[in-house]
Amino acid sequence: MGIRDRLSRLLAEAPADAEAIEHDELWWTWGQVQETARAVIDALAGADAGVDARVGVVLENRPEHVAVVAAVIASGRCVVMLSPLQPAVRLAADITGCGLPVVLAGAGVLARDGVLAAVTAHGLALELATDGAVRSTGGTVPAAAATNPGVAVEMLTSGTTGPPKRVHLRVEQLDQALFSSGQTPKNDRLLSRSASLVSAPLVHIGGLWRALSCLATGRRMILMPKFVLEPWVRAVERHQLRAASLVPAALRTVLDADVPKQRLASLQVVTSGTAPCPPELADAFFRKYGIPVLMTYGATEFAGAVVGWTLPMHEKWWDRKAGSSGRAFVGVELRVTGEDSTELPIGETGLLEVRTAQAAQGSAIWVRTSDLARIDADGFVWIQGRADDAIIRGGFKVQPETVKRALEMHAAVREAAVVGLPDPRLGAVPVAAIEVQPGHTPPAVAELITLCRAQLMPYEVPAHIVVLDELPRTPSSKVSRVELLDLVRARLAERTPA
Repeated sequence: MGIRDRLSRLLAEAPADAEAIEHDELWWTWGQVQETARAVIDALAGADAGVDARVGVVLENRPEHVAVVAAVIASGRCVVMLSPLQPAVRLAADITGCGLPVVLAGAGVLARDGVLAAVTAHGLALELATDGAVRSTGGTVPAAAATNPGVAVEMLTSGTTGPPKRVHLRVEQLDQALFSSGQTPKNDRLLSRSASLVSAPLVHIGGLWRALSCLATGRRMILMPKFVLEPWVRAVERHQLRAASLVPAALRTVLDADVPKQRLASLQVVTSGTAPCPPELADAFFRKYGIPVLMTYGATEFAGAVVGWTLPMHEKWWDRKAGSSGRAFVGVELRVTGEDSTELPIGETGLLEVRTAQAAQGSAIWVRTSDLARIDADGFVWIQGRADDAIIRGGFKVQPETVKRALEMHAAVREAAVVGLPDPRLGAVPVAAIEVQPGHTPPAVAELITLCRAQLMPYEVPAHIVVLDELPRTPSSKVSRVELLDLVRARLAERTPA
């Protein structure tokens, strides 16, 4: 049974009094989820947004938003993901650029400057209340609105296969991703008493995949707005969770806080993805808590993970393969190629390519990623870095060009440059330097940070900005990243007391 049929069955047959989603330690029942889903489907049908219609959702980590996603996918429509993390001007531009016939969002989002106007300029605005009620707040669905047959989700991603783009995830991709990773119900049961914790943003593939895996298997969902240590630990204790997922930055937070071992005693395994997990971090967690950390590797383009560890693999191979992302999942083929796309011998480093039914291109086409990797003789994949400029900050991908453009909006900035500074907790953070426009007063760093916060996602805002008369350059006049990092480190050292 595929995810579309599975969601349809849950919305029709799940007992109304059964626990579905816990949020802020309060339960939403399946009856509440079903009532919200019916309200969404009725509103879409009443507005003539029929099967295959593209439905924009400004997706927050809240129970009613999970119900919206379930309703849209189950009814044969397409969810177009819109991030609530975006500043209002960027969200409005995203909505306009998508040309959406209908957008669902919370009242707070629709009240932000320019957002409602962006929606109603092209389509219908539906306000989603915290109790799951749905009401129209203006606009209409165009008579000739574009549809997207066969696609379940359109998701904006910075991508492993090129520049930022909106990835179209077909229903078959989601089905294959859930099957490959074992996220299918046992004995065709509808609901399970087990629970899974979802703390990653639903608007990103990690959070969406975990939410869909809960629905696909009938597990109860413990939904957090974001990872915060103490609420996360309480959730593990309260539900005696046997498995959890933590990005490397969160793993380090647990270790640094010295959380008592007994508070995590129920956990048998932790999975870690979205960013490379340093082997010493995974090993330190395992040695302290006795809980194996199973790394995974994937991408939005593949609807989730394509490589990972299992418990039996950890027991057999960990001492020899610590630092690897694991082996290919069922139905996934991997190879490493050179710049000319020629396959390289075992053990050599090159660009990782993937062939799988989880890709939009299907199982017949090799998809080239932007990740450098090697595959050893035992089939283990070792990610060696990136071939592009992307900065991975705590699992979130930052494109330097996006930050550069934001800084260059300031009248006193002639040119900006952005690089990644290694960080022990987050992996890397974006740092920037700006060259002052001749004849202008150098802007204050606080002023530049304020500008960035108005234009960028929170995780895109530079951790440090250096104001310079001239950017350091190579003989070919390109900005020297090595010298730029040295400058940032020197400025930070000046601020640090001896």
